Amino acid sequence: MKIALIGYGKMGKTIERIAIERGHEIVSVIDVDNLDDFDSEAFKSAEVAIEFTVPAVALSNYRRAFASGVAVVSGTTGWTEELPALKKEIEAGGSTLFWSSNFSIGVNIFMVVNKHLAAIMNQFPSYNVEMTEVHHTQKLDAPSGTAITLAEGILENLDRKNTWSKEVETKPTDMAIKSIREGQVPGIHTIHYESEVDSITITHDAKSREGFALGAVVAAEFTAGKKGFLGMNDLFKF
Repeated sequence: MKIALIGYGKMGKTIERIAIERGHEIVSVIDVDNLDDFDSEAFKSAEVAIEFTVPAVALSNYRRAFASGVAVVSGTTGWTEELPALKKEIEAGGSTLFWSSNFSIGVNIFMVVNKHLAAIMNQFPSYNVEMTEVHHTQKLDAPSGTAITLAEGILENLDRKNTWSKEVETKPTDMAIKSIREGQVPGIHTIHYESEVDSITITHDAKSREGFALGAVVAAEFTAGKKGFLGMNDLFKF
């Protein structure tokens, strides 16, 4: 499969290596210094572009790829307030975007467990819940996109919480998400339920970028030839 890369930082380089190991060809690499290559024949020859950049340019990257007729797989977070409008654009334009806040297979299993645990805890109001997420100092958005996705999974299943809040619980219906930025941590997400008599904690601890990169390449393999807005639920049929 012919793959283009949008963003050539540490994640982009890891994706490149894994894609080549899986027999794919990297036909174009776009970074901040060669944005005109969105219009190149090399980029247009790609079956899928894999995009890992920053929130400020993600939407522009998607649209430029769509204009060149290239499907996009993206793990960039921090822009999702625009998601409803973007989904309408994708449907109207016949474009393709596979987006996930986290491509790790382990994290997506963790998300399913998180929803199931929240549904169980809905029966036990004596437990309060909060989340802590830890990432490397280069991560710009806080809370992380994964933390927000996890929070949404809890809010869907726990009647006593109806919104998440940064750092502190300002009212009983809030769920606090605490964000820590330190070192080179790939990502740690911890859900903690606490009552007067005990506590229950579940954690996903990513050991490297490898899991995220492999998941993105697997998603690209799945996305080739498809249309519309796709996500990890489509890939794994959770």
